[in-house]
Amino acid sequence: METFVHGARQLLRFTVLEVRCCAFAVALVGGIAASTLLPGLPIARYDLLLLYGVGLAFLAWRVGWDTGRDVAVIAGCHAIGLLFELVKVRMGSWSYPEEALTKFGGVPLYGGFLYAAVGSYVCRAWHLFDLRLTGYRPRATAVLAGAVYVNFFSHHWLPDARWALAALLLVATAGTRVRFRVGSRDHRMPLALSFVLIGFFLWVAENAATYVGAWSYPHQLGGWQPVPLSKFGAWALLISVTFVLVARGGGARGGGARGGGRKFVLDGPG
Repeated sequence: METFVHGARQLLRFTVLEVRCCAFAVALVGGIAASTLLPGLPIARYDLLLLYGVGLAFLAWRVGWDTGRDVAVIAGCHAIGLLFELVKVRMGSWSYPEEALTKFGGVPLYGGFLYAAVGSYVCRAWHLFDLRLTGYRPRATAVLAGAVYVNFFSHHWLPDARWALAALLLVATAGTRVRFRVGSRDHRMPLALSFVLIGFFLWVAENAATYVGAWSYPHQLGGWQPVPLSKFGAWALLISVTFVLVARGGGARGGGARGGGRKFVLDGPG
């Protein structure tokens, strides 16, 4: 019974921490949902959402959700996300059907905040769960994450290499463990498993985001339908890009230290 109670408490602590990690993303998607209920305004909805996203990012920094370093990493995620959006919208993968002043190449500037929200989640998880890595191969993981990002563009013209890249990521992250703290107890899991789990919940979040009109896939233009399950695998790969950005933004610290910064125990090959 004591073991069950302890497990239940740990699960509750873990859930609370996850909710705190998702604060920016929940606020963003909640704002998008609320914007669909507003009456006619003199400002386009996408323009309003850009102002809302900037305000959220500023608030997150002011209240201490994100450090200055986190903000820089999140801004990088925003820029990378906008480039991704510009290419994918141009190729017809999805669309932003509404008009706006801050819309270029069919993509509203607020669209980058959807990727910035993922960056905010990873940054906050690193702080709140006191993440440490063992056996991490930073160079190999970064190269493969870059290849994953490029493949999501190039597969429109070249053979799709995502399955080969997924296999190489499994090899590169073999033996890499994420150590995280819940309460007074440390836990760990394979880095590759964390990518899969985060990818699944991003797929769930994408269903919510498209439902409230953040963007629309071609099959959703006549009415909302679930996002294909294949996008789950795409997110599981893409999260590696955000992870590498956050890891590099945090810098390597000495192993075993405790505190609020990001820590790495680099006992694997580089």
